[in-house]
Amino acid sequence: MDMSETKELLDLALSIGKSAADYLMNRPATFELISKSTAIDIATQMDKGSEDLIVSTILKARPDDGIIAEEGSAKDSKSGITWVIDPLDGTVNYLYGLPGWNVSIAAKDADGTIVGVVVAPTINSLWHASRGGGAFFNNRAITCNDPIELDRALLATGFAYDVEDRKIQIEYMQRLVPNIRDMRRNGAAAVDLCFVAMGAIDGYFESGLKEWDLAAGALIASEAGAVVVTYSAILPATSIAAGPRLHKVLKATLGL
Repeated sequence: MDMSETKELLDLALSIGKSAADYLMNRPATFELISKSTAIDIATQMDKGSEDLIVSTILKARPDDGIIAEEGSAKDSKSGITWVIDPLDGTVNYLYGLPGWNVSIAAKDADGTIVGVVVAPTINSLWHASRGGGAFFNNRAITCNDPIELDRALLATGFAYDVEDRKIQIEYMQRLVPNIRDMRRNGAAAVDLCFVAMGAIDGYFESGLKEWDLAAGALIASEAGAVVVTYSAILPATSIAAGPRLHKVLKATLGL
């Protein structure tokens, strides 16, 4: 893909991400809650409204592109470009009025993710990256922390909506917590990946992530020098993002 089309995709993702974030900042007084995979896996009317805004704007600009989105929008691509969208990552944070929720938008082709944008307005944060073009936080180039030893590592994680899957996550915590600097639970996968990218945390691991959770943030972290891999030999599949040295140690410690 040439640089001009990459720039076109990135500019569109940035524009739409900001518009969706502005829409979500008008937080409603009451919520309509929809249960998804489990009773605690929820969406709100704002998740759906954000997705509708993002998808309609993309298809108006690029009608032949494909769509994969968390709240169900789907369209096969005729152009070779597919957008991977999380219209409101961190819905529980949003519901409770906590910061860090975000809009995550990526575009991919047959070779992988081309551009990624994560907009988190409550923490005044916008991250973006393009394949081979580096990663940026509020338009400043960023890199991950490396090398970092496990006993100096500040890690982040999240917990699956399926409570059965949390059992192995608790085992992972038991292996790590006695041996690290500290642990954070921020509540939004895309922001955790971007925090790895900019060195706000040293590493991140979580089980059960979906493509829309990972697409934009994983590109941003990778372009910032992190290694981002999802390991599926042990279910639920577990994703790790960290600088090269710490990633290797985390993989071994978690037995992945």
